[in-house]
Amino acid sequence: MEPETRLFIDGELCNAASGKRYPNINPATEEVMGEVADAGREDMDRAIAAARRAFDETDWSTNHAFRLRCLEQLHKGLLAIDEAFRVQIAAETGGPLGICGDMGPQCKTPIGFIEYTLKSLPEYEWSRDLGVAEMMGMRSRRLVEKEAVGVVACITPWNVPLQINLAKCIPALAAGCTVVLKAAPDTPWSATMLGRVIKEQTDIPAGVFNVITAADPKDVGEQLVDDPRVDMISFTGSTGVGKHIAARAAATVKKVFLELGGKSANIILDDADLNTCLLSSLGVCFHAGQGCAILSRLLVPRSRQAEVEELLPTFFSFIEYGDPSSDSQIMGALVNARQRERVLGYIEKGKAEGARLLMGGGVPEHLDKGFYVEPTVFTDVTNDMTIAREEIFGPVLVIIPYDDEEDAIRIANDSDFGLSGAVWSASEERSLAVARRIRTGTINVNGGIFYGADAPFGGYKQSGVGREMGREGFEEYLETKTLAIGV
Repeated sequence: MEPETRLFIDGELCNAASGKRYPNINPATEEVMGEVADAGREDMDRAIAAARRAFDETDWSTNHAFRLRCLEQLHKGLLAIDEAFRVQIAAETGGPLGICGDMGPQCKTPIGFIEYTLKSLPEYEWSRDLGVAEMMGMRSRRLVEKEAVGVVACITPWNVPLQINLAKCIPALAAGCTVVLKAAPDTPWSATMLGRVIKEQTDIPAGVFNVITAADPKDVGEQLVDDPRVDMISFTGSTGVGKHIAARAAATVKKVFLELGGKSANIILDDADLNTCLLSSLGVCFHAGQGCAILSRLLVPRSRQAEVEELLPTFFSFIEYGDPSSDSQIMGALVNARQRERVLGYIEKGKAEGARLLMGGGVPEHLDKGFYVEPTVFTDVTNDMTIAREEIFGPVLVIIPYDDEEDAIRIANDSDFGLSGAVWSASEERSLAVARRIRTGTINVNGGIFYGADAPFGGYKQSGVGREMGREGFEEYLETKTLAIGV
């Protein structure tokens, strides 16, 4: 299957008005795989205008049965290409092929998640009756109804692009919104292919869904955030960019959903089985650590720190990487050279601030191509160090010792972020009690995994505002209207 290299605007696959294109580079090989349209302000203006018109002038927002049928068509169309699509996604993300299959969140899993929306949409309560009430001598029957927000700008990152594209766009479309999807410049084909499938396989009306790709996303991104024709911004990315978007969106009082960074704590309580729970530390290598919910802070009892330091290098020796075609490797390359330099900079910062490097810390000698960094583990880390406080977005784990349970909880919560976490104990009751005191939006207990189409995902504090997926994620794209009828 050839990749889709065009924008999708107002129901048509098209090149950028300027004719400009930019290369799509495979992070694992550093080779140019192909090109994609490089949109400018004129293209973004057309996309916004199309989405506005489709929302205001068609029955997309009110015809629930039609929307359901169109989403069923989209799901069927994506299933038909999922094998070829996953090859493209693996290539542009730099991840091994396996994490784009059944074992990972890159392709088949998020396509499967559409089934949740298809099953739950017919059951959703769009209106509820509050009954009759008397006020100031008048009797009124009150209804509470849910309506689509309007035009939604979905701004997505490069780490798990299809997962996040679908996690935003499917609920928004199901709610009756129209969408402008601005893809991350490093992973454009994960978005443009959605335009092709919608064009060729569905009855979704022109303008309801639009896709913009751009080499430098700042200009068209800010245009999208600033435009008063856009009713809502749904953004996933760094906390810094999220703050910038929220500030600009305030000028037009847009609704803003933000899924931002994390620095999640993996808490090993003193009665936990180290041979079981330390395996979870290998998650910092999944997709080269490029995940906001990665458990990058390992909190261990000070009394067991030496045991942990002895065991971890053996566990990390299981991690193989460097073969993009592998169905068993979980670690790939970082997305680009800039990100690799950023991660290496954090590693140098960790050394300079006094952390002890237990393993890794550089560019792998056995690979002469690809934006790889060795799996890296620091120990003797204190929670005030830069590598303990900032999101590195690379395969870097920090070991932080604690004195007792209260100290562990204090350290876990002493963070600007609150996205995810984990707790391990021989006692489920104890681990649950600790988990409930951690200020995060998601948390795994004794090996549980929160990830699922029906599970709301999002964070506390500077990890974001709102929730994605599940019922809560669907309702982010709805407004609430109360009607009173005189009786």
